[in-house]
Amino acid sequence: DIVGILCLVSVAATLDFRYHHAEELEKYLKGVHAAYPSITHLHSIGRSVEGRDLWVLVLGRFPTHHKIGIPEFKYVANMHGDETVGREILLHLIDLLVTSYRRDPIITRLLNNTRIHIMPTMNPDGFEATEVPDCYYSRGRYNKNGEDLNRNFPDAFENNSANIQPETQAVMNWIKNETFVLSANLHGGALVASYTFDNGNSVTGSSTGYSRSPDDDVFIHLAKTYSSNHASMYKGTGCDNRQSFPGGITNGYSWYQLEGGMQDYNYVWGQCFEITLELSCCKYPPADQLEKFWRDNKVALIEYIKQVHLGVKGQVTDKNGNPIPNAIVEAEGRPHICPYRTNEQGEYFLLLLPGTYVLNATVPGFKSMLKRVEIPDNTGNFSALKQDFSFSEVSTSIRPRVSSCPKTPLYQELAEFSAAVKPTLHVLVLMTAMLVIFK
Repeated sequence: DIVGILCLVSVAATLDFRYHHAEELEKYLKGVHAAYPSITHLHSIGRSVEGRDLWVLVLGRFPTHHKIGIPEFKYVANMHGDETVGREILLHLIDLLVTSYRRDPIITRLLNNTRIHIMPTMNPDGFEATEVPDCYYSRGRYNKNGEDLNRNFPDAFENNSANIQPETQAVMNWIKNETFVLSANLHGGALVASYTFDNGNSVTGSSTGYSRSPDDDVFIHLAKTYSSNHASMYKGTGCDNRQSFPGGITNGYSWYQLEGGMQDYNYVWGQCFEITLELSCCKYPPADQLEKFWRDNKVALIEYIKQVHLGVKGQVTDKNGNPIPNAIVEAEGRPHICPYRTNEQGEYFLLLLPGTYVLNATVPGFKSMLKRVEIPDNTGNFSALKQDFSFSEVSTSIRPRVSSCPKTPLYQELAEFSAAVKPTLHVLVLMTAMLVIFK
């Protein structure tokens, strides 16, 4: 109808290449939701120190709730309030997704098979406080309480004494309430895709200047996917002569050590693989450069979302076909310090590169089930390999109740425990098994 068409035109017309402050950003998101109510859901996951909403726009065929088999993906930008490029290109990504749905076959399949959460700003107070845009540094980096939100999360390696901020707590609750599989947080001040771990100790090999996670191969692939699809990141030239990043990627710890970072928190406690995307040498570039930043990142942003369909997914059920929450499902040889568990619907998602793996499903108190799987590259089909587990001896009345993984520095415990032995993968496997038993 004519009203609908006018509505669509007005939304499209409102998004130009400039910086959108809090009220304009909110107005734009509400306009998109009003114009595309069937494929979007707009909600606030909390408020900043100054009371601004932390808006998230969810896009997909089932935007309001999780659907079995459809993985959850997120982009978060503007965590440092003066790093602004990500904030604006996420608005343009939203525009691309909603206007291409049912017109572009790739975007249509992506939205039909993925639930995409976009948070343009995690630190709206910091953005509003940045009065004079600067390439290098401003107070707007921090939230209103003067805290760096990317040093504010629980840390897996050392006690983080920072007081958890409202913005951080909102994101932690959000991660807990969704089944996120893949994520990226968008920063500025460099041009590189950085991946877990940001912190480390002897267990993760940080004495060699590289802190390796059990899924290091997957993280390298994820970072390369973004950088190789970006207009220039893959060249690895960095922003000055002192820094070069081969292939446009880096292990976070290799670049510089960081305590209380969001990407490590996602991976350890959220069962979500997150990388950090540094998108501009200048933190807060002039608005007339935004269109070029959008062009440089557009393909990479879409290709990265597709990687949520890597690997394997499935359900763990009892003899009556009822889902078993809190079952552990992991690939042998890559144990997570907080074992990856099924959600309320008994679902698991494991990001794995193509290859042969043995999956181990464990319901506490019962015999583990092992399955060998051959994982193809299914990202082009927008669905990971499906592999279910049915525990015939488990009945509905038995429900594993598991307390959440403790927020203590888990790798610190491992480092102390293994001080006498050179840490190897076998030690890590043993440690993880013991942690599972004693927690």
